[in-house]
Amino acid sequence: MSAGGIAGIIAASALLIFALALAYAVIRLGRAIDEVGTAVRSFTEETTPLINEVTTTVELVNGPLETINKVTRTIDDVSTKIAESTTTFLDKNQVAMKAAGAVLTAAQLRKNKKGKKTKSSRKKAERDQFDDEEF
Repeated sequence: MSAGGIAGIIAASALLIFALALAYAVIRLGRAIDEVGTAVRSFTEETTPLINEVTTTVELVNGPLETINKVTRTIDDVSTKIAESTTTFLDKNQVAMKAAGAVLTAAQLRKNKKGKKTKSSRKKAERDQFDDEEF
């Protein structure tokens, strides 16, 4: 056997080892792909009922929300109509406008007077209490 024959045997052995390593890697990769497929199937089987339940829940919530939306729209329409009629009434009736202004002014004056009265009555109560303590 010559040096070329020995080199050929070594090269063939190296190629065989490389082919076996490559076959092992391909088999392991195939198994990993199978496991991923199994995991995806399992995930799909578990999430499908969950998605169906979520869809049902959303449908059940949407019904009352639509009703609330209709009620809100109706309330908005009513409040707009009341505001328009009040504005129209006050614009057309100057006496009502003056009366409304007088009522607002009286309410503000009463509020201011009540606040001052409360402060002065507190001071008076404190003075009375102080006077009682002296005797």
